[in-house]
Amino acid sequence: MKNLFSLQGRVALITGGSRGIGKMIAEGFLHHGAKVYISARKGGALEETATELSAIGPCIPIVADASGADGAQKMADAFLGHESALDILVNNAGAAWGAPFDEFPKSGWDKVMDLNVKTPFFLTQKLHDALKRGAAKGHLAKVINIASIDGVSVNPMETYSYAASKSGLIHLTKRMAIRLIQDNIAVSAIAPGAFASDMNRMARDHGDMVAQAIPAKRIGATEDMAGAAVFLASRAGDYVVGSTLIVDGGVTYARG
Repeated sequence: MKNLFSLQGRVALITGGSRGIGKMIAEGFLHHGAKVYISARKGGALEETATELSAIGPCIPIVADASGADGAQKMADAFLGHESALDILVNNAGAAWGAPFDEFPKSGWDKVMDLNVKTPFFLTQKLHDALKRGAAKGHLAKVINIASIDGVSVNPMETYSYAASKSGLIHLTKRMAIRLIQDNIAVSAIAPGAFASDMNRMARDHGDMVAQAIPAKRIGATEDMAGAAVFLASRAGDYVVGSTLIVDGGVTYARG
């Protein structure tokens, strides 16, 4: 029981790990003993984050655009240049797009669906063997998909492709889970609510105002996201297969 949440000796890869939710998860994993690789498209911010987090534990940056099936292959190849086995994969990198219904462009679908749905599937596929090698160490390997409460309940903003992609990712998590548990790989997801990030600039820049619409009366903190991810990644979350953990201070149920 004392080691229930330990990640000691485990290797994790977090896409979109240079900021926001990805950085929060990376920080939590490092504090619990993991060796963490973080990826992003832009090297500057990524390397700054890796340097900052390396004060806690080993954090290695990988500069790569993981979007779509081709990007997933490049991301997998880059990771496998460092490690042969993977214990924890966090599919966090994502994109959003908002536009009025009559003006919503095809590009707003392609960009969002490629990164939010295709990448989690194909990156997991390309790292399947590495995850199986991680599971061969004597514990389950883990895949954690970062969805959104917008895939669970309806956001009033006109973010059509984002809502569809996150809802699709939640269902994809279930489908992948019942296949990959056969290989001792547990797949689950987190649906975050309002956390400060570049994607959720309202929460980042106007947190007090956003908090008024949240039953918990605050936006999410680093500890909230890190705690949820550490739970799913560790032995504590081994029996969570295919489920999506909503971490939102009650917003989903308050939407009605």
